[in-house]
Amino acid sequence: MTGDGLITTASRFSVKETIDRLVSTVSTRGMMVFGRVDHAANAKQVDMPLRPTEVLIFGNARGGTPLMQARQTIGIDLPLKALAWEDADGKTWVTTSDPAWLARRHDLGAEAEGAVEAMRAGLAAVTKAAAGE
Repeated sequence: MTGDGLITTASRFSVKETIDRLVSTVSTRGMMVFGRVDHAANAKQVDMPLRPTEVLIFGNARGGTPLMQARQTIGIDLPLKALAWEDADGKTWVTTSDPAWLARRHDLGAEAEGAVEAMRAGLAAVTKAAAGE
């Protein structure tokens, strides 16, 4: 499922396991994990309910730097992020920003197309692996 610059993929696993699998997958592929945010745990600390919702922040300077060299504003959207979340029916999803949409947002131009496509393919591969596709 895609739209509004987001790509959403169904996961066969819980939110936690999906993010755990994503950590393993991106690490194996030479990417760095910069952080993990458990929004549901943070909500619980302020006595507010939230279904399982976690973000993983990850990337690779070799992939992101050429895009920032082309247009530094893309740094607001890098490193990459993946959101694993549980819907009201208990189904887990993984949502990422579409690198092609980010390229348009930051007006990267034709010279960045190769790097953007490589990022898009890599992001799709790690997301699908984490989701069990």
